[in-house]
Amino acid sequence: MSALGATTSPAHPPRFLPWPRTLFARLAVILFVGIALAQTLSFWITMTERDQSMTNVMVGYVEREVTSSVALLDHLPPAERAEWLPRLARRSYQFILGPGESGTPLDAALSERFAKSIADGIGKRYPLTVNAVPGDAERMQVHLRLTDGSPLTIDMHPMVGTPLSAWLPLVLAGQLVLLAACCWLAVRIATRPLKQLAEAADTLGPDLKATRLPEHGPDEVTRAAKAFNAMQDRVSMYMTQRMQILAAITHDLQTPITRMRLRVDTMDENPAGLRLQQDLQEMETLVKEGVTYARTLHGTTEAPLRVDSDALFESLLNDYLDAGKVVSLKGSIGGTMVTRPQALRRIVGNLVDNALKFAGAAEIEIGGLPDGGASIVVLDRGPGIPAESLEAVFEPFVRLEGSRNRQTGGTGLGLAIARQLTLAMDATLTLHEREGGGLEARLVVKA
Repeated sequence: MSALGATTSPAHPPRFLPWPRTLFARLAVILFVGIALAQTLSFWITMTERDQSMTNVMVGYVEREVTSSVALLDHLPPAERAEWLPRLARRSYQFILGPGESGTPLDAALSERFAKSIADGIGKRYPLTVNAVPGDAERMQVHLRLTDGSPLTIDMHPMVGTPLSAWLPLVLAGQLVLLAACCWLAVRIATRPLKQLAEAADTLGPDLKATRLPEHGPDEVTRAAKAFNAMQDRVSMYMTQRMQILAAITHDLQTPITRMRLRVDTMDENPAGLRLQQDLQEMETLVKEGVTYARTLHGTTEAPLRVDSDALFESLLNDYLDAGKVVSLKGSIGGTMVTRPQALRRIVGNLVDNALKFAGAAEIEIGGLPDGGASIVVLDRGPGIPAESLEAVFEPFVRLEGSRNRQTGGTGLGLAIARQLTLAMDATLTLHEREGGGLEARLVVKA
């Protein structure tokens, strides 16, 4: 392949100035740059018009002043002319009693304009010649002879307008600072309702108890706040109705399941009866777990309490040990923490039950965090979960093939319930592959 064929253009051109990611910064940049450019253009137009006006005034002024000065010098005795030269000098020109310097023809528009003005004033009475003087700055000389034949030179540095005042740059800088402050304030006021809306949406958890937005301000903001608050009310109503329906279904199912179990208990012991009894038990467990999961979707109503964290986990460990389960506890959190103890016990219990179900043993490691929270890790040496399925198992009724199938028991709702309770507690629950085989479930509870 040739060098030309091997050359490829980049998929994305380099970005020299990164575009801000937040709406606040983008609006502030757009407003400030737009207003600053408009202010700069206005200043440039004003200064251009000012310079043109002042140039016109100066051209007329130079014509009158030069005409008067040349007439005065012409009427003075030759011996007194040198004394008057400093008095007749101005900021842009001075008089020289002599032939001056030779140079090149004029090539600057401003010099030509001043030369024409002087020629209009004195050119008819005093024949004159004009040339440019080489140098860095624009400079020209007008040569003429007075009535007595004495040479006179007007040495001129044409100037556009008048110099800027020393305080003007400070005023311009102050205007830019004022514009930046006004842009920041305007964008802050405009984006504050969006920030409040985002915060209210973030706090809308499973308990549906988000902060209500204030319904005041501009019409657009008020309409958005009313719509969001109404949406919260509708969602809460729908969830409440669903819970009522599920509770009614659960209550109605309990009676026929109980009757069926009583009838099965009176049957003779045979393989068919045992299988039917097992099916009824699984059905009852499925109904209870389903209602529990639905309740966690609606959020836990348990109020946060200050509890002795280490005592809570020791109590949980003793319950498993009393039941003959192989469970160990390592580490300590130390002190108390504000949490929902029943929800925390249910989450850790589901994780431990999951480890016992597939590995026969579970290890619990707890520890405190610098911010006052706690880290709870449940470890097992079971078959583990493939990396691509570590998030999928949190979905309801999801079971993996192989060792994690229906033969091991369970409804496929344990991890789903744990995840929903975690969200209600504003905590995080993640699964990881354990080094050496097995599964690591990590629960981080915020302070």
